[in-house]
Amino acid sequence: VLRDDFRQPPGDVVVAAGEPAVLECVPPRGHPEPSVSWKKNGVRVSDKDERLTIRGGKLMVASTLKSDAGVYVCVATNVVGERDSEPAELVVF
Repeated sequence: VLRDDFRQPPGDVVVAAGEPAVLECVPPRGHPEPSVSWKKNGVRVSDKDERLTIRGGKLMVASTLKSDAGVYVCVATNVVGERDSEPAELVVF
């Protein structure tokens, strides 16, 4: 089972460069419980970047760069399939 509705879709975030940013996402209810990943401008976000942490649905950027700005989508995945959230914009000024 994987419901369509995100319990909390990410919202737009505006931060100054160098500040931390947090995009929050609570995935739809599912069985098994869906895992959360993120896409930025359509490309899956890698947690290989040590500035980025994905934990419990949150995408945390330790110290934002101008290049982090973009459109982010929260992706919930389980055996049934995957659902994309509404997009949220990260603005870095």
